[in-house]
Order: sequence, then structure tokens, then C-alpha cells
Amino acid sequence: MHIQHLTAGEYVTSTWAGGITRQIAIRPPGAQYSQRDFLWRLSSAQVDLEESDFTALPDYRRYIAVLAGEIRLSHQGGPWIELPAFRVHAFDGADATRCLGRCTDFNLMLRKGECEGSMAALSLPAGAEERLHKPQGHTLAVYCAQGEVMAEAAGGQYTLRPGNTLLLEGKAGGCALHSPQGAMLMLARVQPPETDNP
Repeated sequence: MHIQHLTAGEYVTSTWAGGITRQIAIRPPGAQYSQRDFLWRLSSAQVDLEESDFTALPDYRRYIAVLAGEIRLSHQGGPWIELPAFRVHAFDGADATRCLGRCTDFNLMLRKGECEGSMAALSLPAGAEERLHKPQGHTLAVYCAQGEVMAEAAGGQYTLRPGNTLLLEGKAGGCALHSPQGAMLMLARVQPPETDNP
């Protein structure tokens, strides 16, 4: 299993119409968000405008969760959807999406038909432990949003502080999480399409 411990200083920062985006990981390596040639992308964005429009990404399925703040989204001029902190919302990147409110968010983008995945929030109470499993060929990203987490995977030990990510790829494996003081995490999973895994 290939493991990367990423810190905020290693993320690639770019600007968009509504604020700043920090790219945590993108695959395949060397792919460019601006070229729309990526399979999947994990990022955290700062929405600085009270009203903004999301970039259209018609080839991608999107997942978003608010880490700090609160926003409302409207797709295709439809009803407003409230997004309090850590509620995951999935939508089609082709939809015209309007945003009201300011926040820091967490995003997973997946190319349609080429990969699938999911995103979830995980609250670890003080002293709690959690074990995660990553199947062969899947990707698992553990992002620390609040608190501090001790992670153990493939014999290595890692300390995840706010803004840190543990990225697990390649062979199947597990990851044990423990938080002495309590923590809030975001988990993102990416896998090949189900048609490739009968």
C-alpha cells in the first residue's frame, strides 16, 4: 500500500471567481485541473464572496461538504439547499450551481464513467478509535478538519493535524485512527467503475 502524509504547505493553491482553492491531490499525477484531463481531484476551497457561481464541470460528478461556515446551493435555478458544516452533498458538475454564503469547503470530483466514489464526515470522540479498510486498487483519503488524530497504516505511524491528509493508494490495507482529544475528519474514497469489478 502506498501512503502519503500531506500537509497544507504541500497543496497547490489557485484562485477561482469566488475565492481560493487548495488542491490536495489529483490523479493521474501530472494532470491539470485547468485542462480538465484529470480522473479525480480532492481539494479544499475558500468561498469569499457572499454570492458566487461554481465552475461548470460537465464531465464530473461532485461531492462537497462545508468545513467552516454555512452556505446554500441552488442547481439549475431550483430550490435552495442548506449546507451546514459537515453535511455531504453530491451533484452533477454540469448543473449551473449558485452559492450563497461564505465558507471553507472540502471537494471531491470524479470523472463520469471512469471512476466512482464517496465522501463522508467522521466524528471521533475523545479517546475513540476507528478502523478503516481500503480494497485493492481503491483510494482512501483521510483529511483532518478539526482536532488531532494518530493514524497507523502499513506499519507506519502518522499524526494528522488540522489541514493534514493521509492518502492511501494501491494494494489493499487498513488504517487505524485514534484521537486522544477528539477530532472531525473527512473521508473520501475513489474506486474503478462497478462494471470493472463484477
